[in-house]
Amino acid sequence: MNVKTNQDKFNILEKKNAEALLGGGETRIATQHKKGKLTARERVTLLLDEGSFEEIGKFVMHRCKDFGLDKEYYLGDGVITGYGTVNGRLVYVFAQDFTVFGGALSETHAEKICKLMDLAMKNGAPLIGLNDSGGARIQEGVTSLAGYADIFYKNTLASGVIPQISAIMGPCAGGAVYSPAITDFILMVENTSYMFVTGPNVVKTVTHEVVTSEELGGASTHSTKSGVTHFSCANEVTCINDIKKLLSYIPQNCEDQAPFLPYEPSNEMRESLDRIIPENPNQPYDMKEVIDIITDTDSFFEVHKNYAENIIVGFARLGGRSIGIVANQPAVMAGVLDIHASQKAARFVRFCDCFNVPLLVLEDVPGFMPGTNQEWGGIITHGAKLLYAFCEATVPRITVITRKAYGGAYDVMNSKHIGADMNYAWTSAEIAVMGAKGAAEIIFKREIASAENPVEKLQEKVDEYTEKFANPYRAAHRGYVDEVIKPSDTRQKLMRAFKMLENKVVNLPRRKHGNIPL
Repeated sequence: MNVKTNQDKFNILEKKNAEALLGGGETRIATQHKKGKLTARERVTLLLDEGSFEEIGKFVMHRCKDFGLDKEYYLGDGVITGYGTVNGRLVYVFAQDFTVFGGALSETHAEKICKLMDLAMKNGAPLIGLNDSGGARIQEGVTSLAGYADIFYKNTLASGVIPQISAIMGPCAGGAVYSPAITDFILMVENTSYMFVTGPNVVKTVTHEVVTSEELGGASTHSTKSGVTHFSCANEVTCINDIKKLLSYIPQNCEDQAPFLPYEPSNEMRESLDRIIPENPNQPYDMKEVIDIITDTDSFFEVHKNYAENIIVGFARLGGRSIGIVANQPAVMAGVLDIHASQKAARFVRFCDCFNVPLLVLEDVPGFMPGTNQEWGGIITHGAKLLYAFCEATVPRITVITRKAYGGAYDVMNSKHIGADMNYAWTSAEIAVMGAKGAAEIIFKREIASAENPVEKLQEKVDEYTEKFANPYRAAHRGYVDEVIKPSDTRQKLMRAFKMLENKVVNLPRRKHGNIPL
């Protein structure tokens, strides 16, 4: 009788651990490196605090017996799952291993991810997915498709409960794209990752378009044209560092508060803001300069940087407090709201509201973008998304009107009327139905037309309208603006106001959920 000693059993465990660590083997690991890509384990090691990773399901294997798979088994089955810490805070992470069946998703592969998602939800900690997969494991047929659907369902249940972050670090095609699409933030790596529902070959067959994987669904495409990805990263190290930075601004779950760093108040006046608005009302300026001056030094972390650049969204700190910022960008398309800007901002507002991140809105908006392209594209519905997002947000909400606040866009950009807590206006603010010239042309149309010198009369009426309406005081008289302030006072006012609002409570009407205009 061959009885194994304890040492024999320890050796078996050690051997299996070593086998699991090799994934698909040294040759495939070398191939991964030649492509300029890290392995799944290297990515996990880079993401988590040193020594903090605890792996779950290391010895799981697939159950498929068809198409020769009964002769090919790898411990872990193509995905590494477990938990650890990032800067001391608990996170759950899965990393698909391209060296094992090209990271293809099987029944057991999906079960490992779903088990991890359950743990993340039960314990209220962020879920991070490092995606690098060739898609469904074809040999398993419908069971692999069922695995995707199980993941989609749990993504949806977790939405708004815990932060979900997806890093695309290789291929992500077909049904696989819909799990990242449901999550809160997507990061892509330039030149080595792509996302699309149907690949270049299918596109060529069906539509006769010739396009590369990079052109169809690369990081550049999705960060500038589609808006699918929130961050385009130069390499995998940058991508993982961006995940860490993103986590530093957001809470662990929907019941937690946004992170707060120690801050010692000093001189909070910012005199340079008094000179930032041009004398010419039609001259642009860069709202990012305003953000950098108002917020804590080097704290602004922009989201969706290269998409719909006429609006700016991102995280920052104000007196150590994490806040979300939505700001019109006068330097791009005069800061007008269009379809893409509305969608971009609405999505960000809803994330901040889910996870208790206070919102600061910096407003300089001339209105919604006119034209058949916008109207036929559904600007009404898409603009309503941003309106709806602000209306339902219960986090502390503060607006600063720096210059133009015209028409319906004034209402939409977190006005007092849709529930903003505090509304400030700089002395340069213009709150009106429309610009002075357009208003004068409508109101005084006959008077101007019958004048001896229509040009002079128009200018006279423009000046008259400007004097009466193109200022913040009528709104202040009505209480629509809580205070008209010098720009240099902004930081101090905001710090005090957010401190005042930190215990804000809003009781919403009882309902299953609203019906946002999708």
